[in-house]
Amino acid sequence: MAEEVLGVRILLVEDEPKMSATLKRGLCEEGYEPVIAGDGGEGLSWALSGRFDLILLDAMLPSVDGFEFARRYRSQGGASPILMLTARDGAIDQIKGLDAGADDYLTKPFLFDVLLARVRALTRRSAAPPSELRAGNCRIDLESRRVFVNERPVGLSKTEFALLMALARQAGKVVTREALIEAVWGPGRCVESNTLDTFIRLLRGKVGGSSWIENVRGVGYLVRRGNS
Repeated sequence: MAEEVLGVRILLVEDEPKMSATLKRGLCEEGYEPVIAGDGGEGLSWALSGRFDLILLDAMLPSVDGFEFARRYRSQGGASPILMLTARDGAIDQIKGLDAGADDYLTKPFLFDVLLARVRALTRRSAAPPSELRAGNCRIDLESRRVFVNERPVGLSKTEFALLMALARQAGKVVTREALIEAVWGPGRCVESNTLDTFIRLLRGKVGGSSWIENVRGVGYLVRRGNS
């Protein structure tokens, strides 16, 4: 087992159970830590709420296909490298996938050793992901998923934490209400706009965010970078 792959987390978004089981077993044997998602919507929620060193993404998926997944992930600030896996081998689809945000493209069927070589290249090429995020007077430890306000720990609910993460990833930029709802509750979920506002109020109260979590009327919310 190569020492450099220890702790490397890979999100595998694949809807074929036999394929996902085979890839998971092979990746585990090589020392990687794969997490499996069976459709695009579930995978996108995982990708936006967790830290992954690489995303292995099937192109043809239920709920949200791989091309749309890549577009949404990149538009919401997702930075992990994406290796797209597909049975489509046409140049147009390869261009479509790369333009959507994929970093590399592998056509099925493929040799597992070729996949591993691509995985090694992409994880080697990508910068080490940050260990923390900062927004306003908050520090978010991505390893422990703990939140500190002025270096004092603060307890957040799962929804509040996901909301803070979605905002902090886009610190300094306006995040639309639609993008926040999708990032926190998942794609396609019917969530009332006032539900989002309620959780924003709860989050502000816990992290002292009234001065740095700003409402951009008619659009969404923005958090300031660093300490304010």
